[in-house]
Amino acid sequence: MSEPARTRKPDISAGLDQVEKFATILLPRDAEEPILAPGPRYAIYEWLTEIRARPDLESVGLKPRSTALLYGPPGTGKTTLAHHLAARLGLPLVTVQADRMTSKYMNESANNIGQLFDAIDKIKNGCVLFLDEFDSLGSKRSSSEHGTDKDRNLTLTTLLTRVEGFEGILLAATNRKEDLDTAMWRRFGMQISVDLPGSEERYAILKRYSLPFEFPDDALDTLADLTAGASPALLRQMMEGLKRSIVLAPRLKKPIDDVVEVFRGLVATTVPHPDVPQPHLWKKFDACAADLRTIPWPPERAPAEKKGGAK
Repeated sequence: MSEPARTRKPDISAGLDQVEKFATILLPRDAEEPILAPGPRYAIYEWLTEIRARPDLESVGLKPRSTALLYGPPGTGKTTLAHHLAARLGLPLVTVQADRMTSKYMNESANNIGQLFDAIDKIKNGCVLFLDEFDSLGSKRSSSEHGTDKDRNLTLTTLLTRVEGFEGILLAATNRKEDLDTAMWRRFGMQISVDLPGSEERYAILKRYSLPFEFPDDALDTLADLTAGASPALLRQMMEGLKRSIVLAPRLKKPIDDVVEVFRGLVATTVPHPDVPQPHLWKKFDACAADLRTIPWPPERAPAEKKGGAK
């Protein structure tokens, strides 16, 4: 992707107190570039190009799309992607968790939504708004007259109105797209599937989070094959656990000579959620032992000058 667009320094002082009641603010400098499959990677590249081409689009009667719904399994990096997009625009990401918006009191959730958007309106040119766990707020309308259902419908109606009228850049994320109200689905200019990583993406994720330890390409290919179906979050957790085991082994007086036993401990303590497909390394660990023994062990540590990349 090209270098971030030049934007004025965001002024997020106005409305900041109200925003922090519901949200966490992530700064551009803390963003990490996600490792994406070709589909979502191109969608984000296209959207950034579109945002930067506003004058050209307006000359033919169009405006850049300003809203996107990110959907996919848990742990696929939707928040990382939203943060990266905001950073490419030189803007902070205002991350809102649904549980900080909802309330057991009648009308309070709708009031919270109103307060959030009123505060964001004051800084709309200085941030990107990200609504996480969006299905909790935007779920399908109920026909029941029960008080709880009526309150949920009011919350949905308020959210529909505020999303439609929002003039800044807004992203939302859900693991349960089928639960979203159809009218809410249509409020988004883009719907981007953030799926589980393919083989090439798993290889890149494993390589990133194995550093400063180095594995040969063949070893990373083997691990990528054994972890088919794993989310980026699970792959990161596994590789960070591996590094932790290597570093702490002397203190714990724990042998790490056997690569199979090291990975056996990792998969016992780093477990995918039972509702998602289990990668082969977790589903049939003993059948993977022969492949694991082909990995050079223990891994070599990169020289200090290579940790931060080329100078």
